[in-house]
Amino acid sequence: MPQRKNQLEANKLQKRLRRNVGKAVADYNMIEEGDRVMVCLSGGKDSYAMLDVLMNLQKNAPVDFELVAVNLDQKQPGFPEHVLPAYLDALDIEYHILEKDTYSIVTSKIPDGKTYCSLCSRLRRGTLYGFAEQIGCTKVALGHHRDDIVETLFLNMFYQGKLKAMPPKLLSDDKKNMLIRPLAYCRESDLIALAELKQFPIIPCNLCGSQEGLQRNVVKEMLEGWERQFPGRIDTIFGAIKNVSPSQLADTELFNFTGLQLERESLSEPGHFEVESQIRAINIS
Repeated sequence: MPQRKNQLEANKLQKRLRRNVGKAVADYNMIEEGDRVMVCLSGGKDSYAMLDVLMNLQKNAPVDFELVAVNLDQKQPGFPEHVLPAYLDALDIEYHILEKDTYSIVTSKIPDGKTYCSLCSRLRRGTLYGFAEQIGCTKVALGHHRDDIVETLFLNMFYQGKLKAMPPKLLSDDKKNMLIRPLAYCRESDLIALAELKQFPIIPCNLCGSQEGLQRNVVKEMLEGWERQFPGRIDTIFGAIKNVSPSQLADTELFNFTGLQLERESLSEPGHFEVESQIRAINIS
């Protein structure tokens, strides 16, 4: 009986993830007919889950598209080079392992005790963008999930003074690459559960996630505390990211506050002086 219950829960989990990914793909038109999608595989739970769900969706999708798995070996000390090729060979999917020593660049540029994430991310992204063009990929898929997006919102507010997060779909600055985040509607807890269910061969990140005191970890702990105290709060915050009212904020480039004009025919329209006289009467009394 427990085994049957566990199987039912596993089926529900996988259906939920497929549904969430499918909805995100449809809502933002992430994948189109004939697309060649480069799935960036880091060796973490999120990118493994993204590849797994996209391969399942590919079988029944209303459009034909290709998937190409790509990993960037950044030459981190102790990186297990055999893990991803062995995993991908078993999947029978086209894949490429790129080798670029960004580790040495990052460690030489960033002082001890400082966060590597920003520079590491830029170097990694530049390499992957260039390779996507080289192999003819029309979309670049990253494994950021709902919790990543919400955390980024607060990171930008708290530390950059900006109201922005991670968009589910983004055109690169040079307009040569289209970035998509198919896991945008997925909870991290579901991805953790899938990783345990599928026994993904996780490769830990020795550059970013293992550093103590990261700003992202501080924000994550704050959000987890809120979620424990007020279940559903992260869902509500993510909903707010999708439901923006520019006129209720204060960005003069996003909304034309200076051009606001009254649309009355005249200030002396019926009822105006009557209200004014009532106000004066109240003040006198």
